[in-house]
Amino acid sequence: MTAIPYLLEKKVAISAVTRACYLTSSLFASLQKSETITKSDTSPVTIGDFSAQAAVNSILGRVFPHDSIIGEEDSKDLRGDEGKALRERVTELANEALQRPIIPGLEETPDWGIGESAKRSSDELLDAIDRGTAQGGSQGRTWCLDPIDGTKGFLRGNQYAVCLALVVDGTVQLGVIGCPNLSYTDVSSADIAPGQGSIYVAVRGQGAEKYPFPPPATPAPPVKLSIPANPSPSFRLLESFEKAHSNISFGTLVSRSLGITEENPPLRMDSQAKYCAVAAQNTGGYVYLRMPVPGKNYIEKIWDHAAGSVIIEEAGGAISDSYGNPLNFGLGRTLGENKGIIATAKGEAHAKVIRAIAEAREVEERMKLGDGDLRL
Repeated sequence: MTAIPYLLEKKVAISAVTRACYLTSSLFASLQKSETITKSDTSPVTIGDFSAQAAVNSILGRVFPHDSIIGEEDSKDLRGDEGKALRERVTELANEALQRPIIPGLEETPDWGIGESAKRSSDELLDAIDRGTAQGGSQGRTWCLDPIDGTKGFLRGNQYAVCLALVVDGTVQLGVIGCPNLSYTDVSSADIAPGQGSIYVAVRGQGAEKYPFPPPATPAPPVKLSIPANPSPSFRLLESFEKAHSNISFGTLVSRSLGITEENPPLRMDSQAKYCAVAAQNTGGYVYLRMPVPGKNYIEKIWDHAAGSVIIEEAGGAISDSYGNPLNFGLGRTLGENKGIIATAKGEAHAKVIRAIAEAREVEERMKLGDGDLRL
Protein backbone atom coordinates (compact mmCIF):
# COMPACT_ATOMS: atom_id res chain seq x y z
CA MET A 1 0.00 0.00 0.00
CA THR A 2 1.43 3.37 -1.03
CA ALA A 3 1.99 5.80 1.82
CA ILE A 4 0.19 9.15 1.62
CA PRO A 5 2.80 11.91 1.32
CA TYR A 6 3.09 14.23 4.32
CA LEU A 7 0.32 12.47 6.25
CA LEU A 8 2.12 12.66 9.60
CA GLU A 9 3.17 16.25 8.97
CA LYS A 10 -0.44 17.17 8.22
CA LYS A 11 -1.77 15.58 11.40
CA VAL A 12 0.92 17.18 13.57
CA ALA A 13 0.46 20.60 11.96
CA ILE A 14 -3.32 20.52 12.48
CA SER A 15 -2.79 19.54 16.11
CA ALA A 16 -0.20 22.27 16.73
CA VAL A 17 -2.27 25.00 15.07
CA THR A 18 -5.45 23.91 16.84
CA ARG A 19 -3.74 24.08 20.22
CA ALA A 20 -2.29 27.49 19.36
CA CYS A 21 -5.78 28.65 18.38
CA TYR A 22 -7.15 27.59 21.75
CA LEU A 23 -4.31 29.53 23.40
CA THR A 24 -4.78 32.73 21.41
CA SER A 25 -8.56 32.57 21.69
CA SER A 26 -8.28 32.47 25.47
CA LEU A 27 -6.36 35.75 25.35
CA PHE A 28 -8.40 37.45 22.63
CA ALA A 29 -10.71 39.44 24.89
CA SER A 30 -8.52 39.71 27.98
CA LEU A 31 -5.00 40.72 26.92
CA GLN A 32 -3.44 43.41 29.09
CA LYS A 33 -1.34 46.30 27.74
CA SER A 34 1.55 45.17 29.94
CA GLU A 35 1.56 41.89 28.00
CA THR A 36 2.47 43.55 24.69
CA ILE A 37 5.90 44.67 23.47
CA THR A 38 6.73 47.00 20.57
CA LYS A 39 9.52 45.63 18.39
CA SER A 40 12.25 47.67 16.72
CA ASP A 41 10.20 47.87 13.49
CA THR A 42 7.30 49.35 15.56
CA SER A 43 5.17 46.22 15.12
CA PRO A 44 3.59 44.76 18.27
CA VAL A 45 4.25 41.34 19.75
CA THR A 46 2.18 39.85 22.57
CA ILE A 47 2.46 37.04 25.07
CA GLY A 48 0.14 35.22 22.67
CA ASP A 49 2.77 35.38 19.91
CA PHE A 50 5.51 34.10 22.23
CA SER A 51 3.35 31.40 23.83
CA ALA A 52 1.96 30.09 20.55
CA GLN A 53 5.43 29.93 19.00
CA ALA A 54 6.76 28.13 22.08
CA ALA A 55 3.97 25.55 21.96
CA VAL A 56 4.07 24.93 18.20
CA ASN A 57 7.88 24.72 18.07
CA SER A 58 7.89 22.35 21.04
CA ILE A 59 5.63 19.95 19.16
CA LEU A 60 7.57 20.24 15.90
CA GLY A 61 10.86 19.73 17.73
CA ARG A 62 9.56 16.61 19.39
CA VAL A 63 8.16 14.96 16.24
CA PHE A 64 10.58 16.29 13.62
CA PRO A 65 13.81 17.01 15.51
CA HIS A 66 15.92 17.31 12.36
CA ASP A 67 13.69 19.86 10.62
CA SER A 68 14.55 23.56 10.77
CA ILE A 69 12.01 26.24 11.70
CA ILE A 70 11.57 29.83 10.58
CA GLY A 71 9.55 31.71 13.17
CA GLU A 72 8.73 35.39 13.43
CA GLU A 73 9.66 35.80 17.11
CA ASP A 74 12.68 35.26 19.37
CA SER A 75 12.98 35.10 23.15
CA LYS A 76 15.38 37.95 23.95
CA ASP A 77 12.66 40.10 25.55
CA LEU A 78 11.69 37.21 27.83
CA ARG A 79 15.12 36.53 29.30
CA GLY A 80 16.82 38.10 32.32
CA ASP A 81 15.23 39.92 35.23
CA GLU A 82 13.38 42.41 33.03
CA GLY A 83 11.59 39.63 31.22
CA LYS A 84 10.62 37.62 34.28
CA ALA A 85 6.93 38.56 34.45
CA LEU A 86 6.34 37.98 30.73
CA ARG A 87 8.43 34.79 30.81
CA GLU A 88 6.34 33.31 33.61
CA ARG A 89 3.10 34.17 31.81
CA VAL A 90 4.37 32.71 28.52
CA THR A 91 5.42 29.54 30.35
CA GLU A 92 1.97 29.24 31.88
CA LEU A 93 0.12 29.75 28.61
CA ALA A 94 2.35 27.50 26.50
CA ASN A 95 2.00 24.68 28.99
CA GLU A 96 -1.77 25.10 29.04
CA ALA A 97 -1.74 24.57 25.27
CA LEU A 98 0.63 21.61 25.41
CA GLN A 99 -1.09 19.95 28.38
CA ARG A 100 -4.61 20.26 26.98
CA PRO A 101 -6.09 16.73 26.90
CA ILE A 102 -5.86 14.81 23.65
CA ILE A 103 -8.38 16.42 21.26
CA PRO A 104 -10.97 13.98 19.83
CA GLY A 105 -10.88 13.60 16.07
CA LEU A 106 -7.35 14.95 15.52
CA GLU A 107 -5.56 11.59 15.81
CA GLU A 108 -3.14 13.05 18.34
CA THR A 109 -0.76 11.02 20.46
CA PRO A 110 1.21 11.87 23.63
CA ASP A 111 4.33 10.88 21.68
CA TRP A 112 4.11 14.35 20.11
CA GLY A 113 4.88 15.94 23.47
CA ILE A 114 1.27 16.86 24.23
CA GLY A 115 -1.26 15.83 26.84
CA GLU A 116 -1.52 16.20 30.59
CA SER A 117 2.04 15.09 31.34
CA ALA A 118 3.71 17.33 28.73
CA LYS A 119 4.77 20.21 30.99
CA ARG A 120 7.91 22.12 29.90
CA SER A 121 10.23 24.35 31.90
CA SER A 122 10.69 28.03 31.08
CA ASP A 123 14.15 27.32 29.68
CA GLU A 124 12.79 24.59 27.42
CA LEU A 125 10.09 26.89 26.10
CA LEU A 126 12.45 29.80 25.48
CA ASP A 127 14.76 27.44 23.61
CA ALA A 128 11.76 26.25 21.59
CA ILE A 129 10.94 29.84 20.61
CA ASP A 130 14.53 30.32 19.48
CA ARG A 131 14.41 27.27 17.23
CA GLY A 132 12.70 29.63 14.81
CA THR A 133 15.93 31.30 13.72
CA ALA A 134 16.59 29.10 10.65
CA GLN A 135 17.53 30.92 7.45
CA GLY A 136 15.64 28.66 5.03
CA GLY A 137 16.71 28.25 1.42
CA SER A 138 16.29 25.95 -1.55
CA GLN A 139 17.32 22.71 0.17
CA GLY A 140 15.98 20.72 3.11
CA ARG A 141 12.82 20.77 5.20
CA THR A 142 11.84 24.01 6.89
CA TRP A 143 8.71 24.85 8.82
CA CYS A 144 7.49 28.47 8.58
CA LEU A 145 5.48 29.78 11.52
CA ASP A 146 3.66 33.02 12.18
CA PRO A 147 2.19 32.41 15.64
CA ILE A 148 -0.22 35.35 15.40
CA ASP A 149 -0.42 36.79 11.90
CA GLY A 150 -2.23 40.10 12.14
CA THR A 151 -1.20 40.98 15.69
CA LYS A 152 -2.74 44.44 15.30
CA GLY A 153 -6.02 42.81 14.33
CA PHE A 154 -5.72 40.54 17.35
CA LEU A 155 -5.20 43.56 19.62
CA ARG A 156 -8.02 45.46 17.90
CA GLY A 157 -10.49 42.63 18.35
CA ASN A 158 -10.67 41.70 14.66
CA GLN A 159 -9.32 38.93 12.43
CA TYR A 160 -6.00 37.19 12.98
CA ALA A 161 -4.52 33.80 12.10
CA VAL A 162 -2.11 31.14 13.29
CA CYS A 163 -0.10 30.12 10.22
CA LEU A 164 2.16 27.10 9.75
CA ALA A 165 3.70 25.76 6.54
CA LEU A 166 6.26 23.15 5.53
CA VAL A 167 8.69 24.11 2.77
CA VAL A 168 10.69 21.26 1.23
CA ASP A 169 13.56 22.13 -1.12
CA GLY A 170 12.08 25.57 -1.71
CA THR A 171 8.50 24.41 -2.44
CA VAL A 172 5.60 24.78 -0.01
CA GLN A 173 4.19 21.28 0.49
CA LEU A 174 1.81 21.82 3.41
CA GLY A 175 -0.10 24.73 4.86
CA VAL A 176 -2.37 25.08 7.89
CA ILE A 177 -4.04 28.36 8.86
CA GLY A 178 -6.13 28.66 12.00
CA CYS A 179 -8.67 31.50 11.94
CA PRO A 180 -10.50 31.48 15.28
CA ASN A 181 -12.63 34.49 14.30
CA LEU A 182 -13.30 33.78 10.60
CA SER A 183 -16.77 32.34 10.15
CA TYR A 184 -16.79 28.70 9.07
CA THR A 185 -19.89 29.27 6.95
CA ASP A 186 -19.66 32.85 5.63
CA VAL A 187 -16.53 34.61 4.30
CA SER A 188 -18.38 37.57 2.81
CA SER A 189 -17.68 39.73 5.85
CA ALA A 190 -14.72 40.61 8.07
CA ASP A 191 -16.99 40.52 11.11
CA ILE A 192 -15.62 38.24 13.80
CA ALA A 193 -17.35 35.00 14.74
CA PRO A 194 -15.70 33.76 17.97
CA GLY A 195 -16.61 30.17 18.68
CA GLN A 196 -17.51 29.63 15.01
CA GLY A 197 -14.05 29.85 13.47
CA SER A 198 -12.21 27.68 11.01
CA ILE A 199 -8.95 25.91 10.23
CA TYR A 200 -7.79 25.69 6.61
CA VAL A 201 -5.48 22.90 5.45
CA ALA A 202 -3.76 21.99 2.19
CA VAL A 203 -1.18 19.44 1.09
CA ARG A 204 0.32 19.83 -2.36
CA GLY A 205 -1.34 17.42 -4.78
CA GLN A 206 -4.07 16.49 -2.27
CA GLY A 207 -6.42 19.49 -2.36
CA ALA A 208 -7.51 22.00 0.26
CA GLU A 209 -10.12 21.71 2.98
CA LYS A 210 -11.46 23.44 6.05
CA TYR A 211 -12.44 22.29 9.52
CA PRO A 212 -14.53 24.06 12.17
CA PHE A 213 -12.82 25.59 15.18
CA PRO A 214 -13.30 24.70 17.96
CA PRO A 215 -13.49 21.08 16.80
CA PRO A 216 -16.96 19.60 17.37
CA ALA A 217 -17.46 16.90 19.97
CA THR A 218 -18.44 14.54 17.16
CA PRO A 219 -15.89 14.92 14.36
CA ALA A 220 -17.24 15.43 10.85
CA PRO A 221 -15.48 15.20 7.48
CA PRO A 222 -13.81 18.44 6.38
CA VAL A 223 -15.30 20.63 3.66
CA LYS A 224 -13.35 20.45 0.40
CA LEU A 225 -12.43 23.83 -1.09
CA SER A 226 -12.73 24.68 -4.78
CA ILE A 227 -12.50 28.22 -6.15
CA PRO A 228 -14.91 28.57 -9.09
CA ALA A 229 -13.05 29.14 -12.37
CA ASN A 230 -15.29 32.02 -13.44
CA PRO A 231 -13.73 33.93 -16.40
CA SER A 232 -15.96 36.98 -15.90
CA PRO A 233 -16.74 37.23 -12.20
CA SER A 234 -17.96 40.20 -10.23
CA PHE A 235 -14.62 41.12 -8.67
CA ARG A 236 -14.09 42.14 -5.06
CA LEU A 237 -10.75 43.11 -3.58
CA LEU A 238 -9.50 41.75 -0.27
CA GLU A 239 -6.94 44.11 1.20
CA SER A 240 -5.15 44.68 4.49
CA PHE A 241 -7.00 46.52 7.21
CA GLU A 242 -3.80 48.38 8.09
CA LYS A 243 -2.98 51.06 5.53
CA ALA A 244 0.73 50.63 6.32
CA HIS A 245 0.61 47.07 4.95
CA SER A 246 -0.65 47.74 1.43
CA ASN A 247 -0.97 50.57 -1.09
CA ILE A 248 -4.67 51.34 -0.70
CA SER A 249 -4.75 54.18 -3.27
CA PHE A 250 -3.24 51.85 -5.87
CA GLY A 251 -5.95 49.34 -5.02
CA THR A 252 -8.51 52.01 -5.93
CA LEU A 253 -6.97 52.29 -9.40
CA VAL A 254 -7.03 48.51 -9.81
CA SER A 255 -10.69 48.45 -8.78
CA ARG A 256 -11.55 50.99 -11.46
CA SER A 257 -9.73 48.99 -14.11
CA LEU A 258 -11.62 45.85 -13.09
CA GLY A 259 -14.95 47.68 -13.20
CA ILE A 260 -15.56 47.36 -9.47
CA THR A 261 -18.13 49.90 -8.34
CA GLU A 262 -18.47 51.70 -5.03
CA GLU A 263 -21.35 49.37 -4.22
CA ASN A 264 -18.81 46.54 -3.92
CA PRO A 265 -16.10 48.01 -1.64
CA PRO A 266 -12.95 46.10 -0.68
CA LEU A 267 -13.19 43.55 2.09
CA ARG A 268 -10.52 44.64 4.55
CA MET A 269 -9.19 42.24 7.13
CA ASP A 270 -5.93 41.45 8.86
CA SER A 271 -3.71 38.42 8.34
CA GLN A 272 -3.68 35.40 6.04
CA ALA A 273 -7.36 35.01 6.82
CA LYS A 274 -7.72 36.84 3.47
CA TYR A 275 -6.19 33.84 1.68
CA CYS A 276 -8.70 31.61 3.43
CA ALA A 277 -11.59 33.82 2.33
CA VAL A 278 -10.38 33.64 -1.28
CA ALA A 279 -10.13 29.83 -1.03
CA ALA A 280 -13.60 29.48 0.50
CA GLN A 281 -15.46 31.90 -1.79
CA ASN A 282 -18.29 30.71 -4.01
CA THR A 283 -18.13 33.37 -6.77
CA GLY A 284 -14.62 33.17 -8.23
CA GLY A 285 -14.35 36.96 -7.95
CA TYR A 286 -12.37 37.48 -4.74
CA VAL A 287 -8.96 39.08 -5.33
CA TYR A 288 -6.30 39.13 -2.62
CA LEU A 289 -4.28 42.27 -3.36
CA ARG A 290 -1.19 43.34 -1.44
CA MET A 291 0.80 46.07 -3.14
CA PRO A 292 3.98 47.69 -1.79
CA VAL A 293 3.55 50.98 0.03
CA PRO A 294 5.52 53.69 -1.82
CA GLY A 295 8.84 54.60 -0.22
CA LYS A 296 8.98 51.70 2.22
CA ASN A 297 11.02 49.21 0.15
CA TYR A 298 9.47 46.40 2.18
CA ILE A 299 10.54 42.85 1.35
CA GLU A 300 7.85 40.23 1.98
CA LYS A 301 8.56 37.57 4.62
CA ILE A 302 7.84 33.97 3.73
CA TRP A 303 5.91 33.25 6.94
CA ASP A 304 3.32 35.82 5.84
CA HIS A 305 2.47 33.89 2.66
CA ALA A 306 3.72 30.28 2.68
CA ALA A 307 0.67 28.60 4.21
CA GLY A 308 -1.77 30.78 2.28
CA SER A 309 -0.07 30.16 -1.05
CA VAL A 310 -0.49 26.38 -1.01
CA ILE A 311 -4.06 26.67 0.25
CA ILE A 312 -4.90 28.95 -2.70
CA GLU A 313 -3.24 26.68 -5.24
CA GLU A 314 -4.75 23.47 -3.87
CA ALA A 315 -8.20 25.09 -3.84
CA GLY A 316 -7.77 25.61 -7.57
CA GLY A 317 -6.69 29.25 -7.50
CA ALA A 318 -3.67 31.17 -8.72
CA ILE A 319 -1.11 33.16 -6.72
CA SER A 320 1.74 35.27 -8.03
CA ASP A 321 3.51 38.55 -7.56
CA SER A 322 1.98 41.62 -9.16
CA TYR A 323 3.82 40.96 -12.45
CA GLY A 324 2.51 37.40 -12.72
CA ASN A 325 5.72 35.73 -11.53
CA PRO A 326 5.56 32.73 -9.18
CA LEU A 327 6.48 33.32 -5.54
CA ASN A 328 9.94 32.01 -4.63
CA PHE A 329 10.05 30.34 -1.23
CA GLY A 330 13.58 29.02 -1.73
CA LEU A 331 15.50 32.25 -1.13
CA GLY A 332 15.56 32.19 2.67
CA ARG A 333 13.40 34.17 5.08
CA THR A 334 12.04 36.56 2.42
CA LEU A 335 10.44 36.44 -1.02
CA GLY A 336 13.29 38.46 -2.48
CA GLU A 337 12.32 40.30 -5.65
CA ASN A 338 8.64 39.31 -5.63
CA LYS A 339 6.90 42.70 -5.47
CA GLY A 340 3.23 42.85 -4.69
CA ILE A 341 1.14 39.69 -4.25
CA ILE A 342 -2.19 38.67 -5.75
CA ALA A 343 -4.34 35.58 -5.30
CA THR A 344 -7.37 34.91 -7.47
CA ALA A 345 -9.31 32.27 -9.32
CA LYS A 346 -7.20 30.54 -11.95
CA GLY A 347 -7.15 31.41 -15.65
CA GLU A 348 -8.73 34.50 -17.16
CA ALA A 349 -9.65 36.02 -13.79
CA HIS A 350 -5.97 36.05 -12.80
CA ALA A 351 -4.95 37.41 -16.19
CA LYS A 352 -7.49 40.25 -15.90
CA VAL A 353 -6.11 41.27 -12.52
CA ILE A 354 -2.54 41.29 -13.84
CA ARG A 355 -3.66 43.52 -16.73
CA ALA A 356 -5.53 45.81 -14.33
CA ILE A 357 -2.39 46.20 -12.21
CA ALA A 358 -0.36 47.10 -15.31
CA GLU A 359 -2.96 49.71 -16.28
CA ALA A 360 -2.93 51.14 -12.75
CA ARG A 361 0.85 51.49 -12.96
CA GLU A 362 0.47 53.46 -16.20
CA VAL A 363 -1.95 55.83 -14.47
CA GLU A 364 0.52 56.36 -11.63
CA GLU A 365 3.27 57.16 -14.12
CA ARG A 366 1.04 59.74 -15.86
CA MET A 367 0.35 61.33 -12.50
CA LYS A 368 4.08 61.61 -11.80
CA LEU A 369 4.47 63.41 -15.13
CA GLY A 370 1.85 65.95 -14.13
CA ASP A 371 -1.31 64.48 -15.62
CA GLY A 372 -3.80 64.61 -12.77
CA ASP A 373 -6.44 62.64 -14.66
CA LEU A 374 -7.05 59.44 -12.70
CA ARG A 375 -9.31 57.92 -15.34
CA LEU A 376 -8.06 54.67 -16.83
